[in-house]
Amino acid sequence: MWPLLTFLAAALLLGVHLWWKRKHALMLADYRSRTDELQNLRQERVKESSQKQAQQEALLNSMVEGVLVLDAAGRIQLANPSLEKLLNISKNVHDQTILEAFRIQELSELAKRLPEEKIVRGFELELPGMEEQWVEVNAAAVLDRSGTLHGSILVFRDLTRIKQLENTRQEFVANVSHELRTPLSLIKGFVETLLEGAKDDPELNTRFLKTIEKHTDRLTYLIEDLLTISRLESGQVLMNFHPVNLREEAQRVYDDLASRAQEKNVTLCNDLPEAMTARADSDRLQQVFFNLVENALKYGRSEGHVWVGARENEKGKIEVWVRDDGPGIPEDSKERIFERFYRVDRARSRDTGGTGLGLSIVKHIVQAHGGEVWVKSEIGEGSTFFLTLPQAEE
Repeated sequence: MWPLLTFLAAALLLGVHLWWKRKHALMLADYRSRTDELQNLRQERVKESSQKQAQQEALLNSMVEGVLVLDAAGRIQLANPSLEKLLNISKNVHDQTILEAFRIQELSELAKRLPEEKIVRGFELELPGMEEQWVEVNAAAVLDRSGTLHGSILVFRDLTRIKQLENTRQEFVANVSHELRTPLSLIKGFVETLLEGAKDDPELNTRFLKTIEKHTDRLTYLIEDLLTISRLESGQVLMNFHPVNLREEAQRVYDDLASRAQEKNVTLCNDLPEAMTARADSDRLQQVFFNLVENALKYGRSEGHVWVGARENEKGKIEVWVRDDGPGIPEDSKERIFERFYRVDRARSRDTGGTGLGLSIVKHIVQAHGGEVWVKSEIGEGSTFFLTLPQAEE
């Protein structure tokens, strides 16, 4: 009896052991399966997070605007390449404050205002440096649902070109106003004098009317030049390109200005080769020659010379020059000589007349021909204006 009971007990224990072992194996397999699933889920989440971070970095790096990200303590966590270029950053600024990284007090104060103001728009800032540079900053605090501050984002837009254009516009309006006011004031003054009785004096009457006519012509030339340069800058002038003999075009201008040259005893020398032909608009080219030769007569010396010549340069273009033996142009004026209304000597320019737009018109006409214009000059040794034109196709 006892052996049977012992056998049954042993068999029962073995069965329980095998059942428990199998159950343990199943539990272990289930645990490993769940562990693998969690590991895969973590990897997917890490991968998704990495992808999102890479996408965000790619987005920030591709932005034209500069982006600066600060943490809750106001320390830099990210500065994209556009900001590095805009602020000329050449070092690692991570975890630095704005003041430590950029030394810009106004920007630091803007960041300190964000926790209270939440959003700041259209903050204009002039950056320190040798050259004028402006930026517009739009900034926002980063808050969670409970209103806790997690950091801030500042977006920078380069305003330098806009500021330059605005300054150009203001300067242009001021110059036009001045150029219009001067002859108008003179005309008004002479008209008032005539009305007060000077019209009864034939000698004064004639002299005043001639002066009025002179300044009326000055206004007419100014308006015509303003319209011309406006059309040239906006591309509204259609060029009629065809083969043009340069010597013949220059000679026509010489003939028109012969009386002015005779008044100053200036010799006009046409050194252009007889067979040199450019692809150009003859009317506009005459305007270029006229403005350059007229300037040479105005500002050159009495009993001097004016030369017009040309050659084929190494780029296969025709290089034309107009040279005088006048007093020359100061070094600091050479870069600005082709600007609208710029005058080397304003007092002398008022005496000689002119609108101050001639060289600017020359520049735009030459550029419309696909060429370029520049000047070489030394004080006391005269000035030479150069321009390039395409050769006529054979």
